[in-house]
Amino acid sequence: MQRILVVDDDPEILSLLKRGLSYEGYAVETASNGNEALARAREKELDLVILDVMMPGMDGIEVSKRLRQGGDVPILMLTAKGTVADRVAGLNSGADDYLVKPFAFDELLARVRALLRRRQPREQEVLRFADLALDTASHEVRRGDDSIQLTPQEYDLLELFLRHPRQVLKRDLIYDRIWGYDFEGESNVIEVYVRYLRAKLEASGKPRLIHTVRGFGYVLKE
Repeated sequence: MQRILVVDDDPEILSLLKRGLSYEGYAVETASNGNEALARAREKELDLVILDVMMPGMDGIEVSKRLRQGGDVPILMLTAKGTVADRVAGLNSGADDYLVKPFAFDELLARVRALLRRRQPREQEVLRFADLALDTASHEVRRGDDSIQLTPQEYDLLELFLRHPRQVLKRDLIYDRIWGYDFEGESNVIEVYVRYLRAKLEASGKPRLIHTVRGFGYVLKE
């Protein structure tokens, strides 16, 4: 049974999500503040965290950063703030997806299922380009002899590039495949994650593989 931690200071939302997710067959833990959430994460092996941003004391952004430092559990953020800047801040903190309140439970459930699918074991396939290799079963990424540690979002973005080498991937396609929703206008979240990937892939002076095609998107090429 997959275990989900729901973190929110609103007892009604905690009750709603625990009841709904339990009915769908998930084991649900709850926490009402950031410190309690981090304690639960240390105590339990979690498959997903649903995390409210606006909480007294330690907010969801800080909790997300600390969770990401300790592991790669998928994080779905909930917030009443729906601007592009707020979404980007949440994703930059390490969250994998973002849902604005009020939300329909069916939409939250669809996003939960999508995030959990990413963690399911796959039949082994090694994607290669130049000296870069990505193992889809173990999620191990290597460039030459160096192992590269990626967050789930960085991994998904790199896998997308490796499945479409030498093809220009437009921004809209990347949004749809990686984040699964429209950002309602201009956002720099793709640029942020491409920058993260480049920093890791180009460590120790290795040549660039992900290139910008101005006005269109990005391409993986020599």
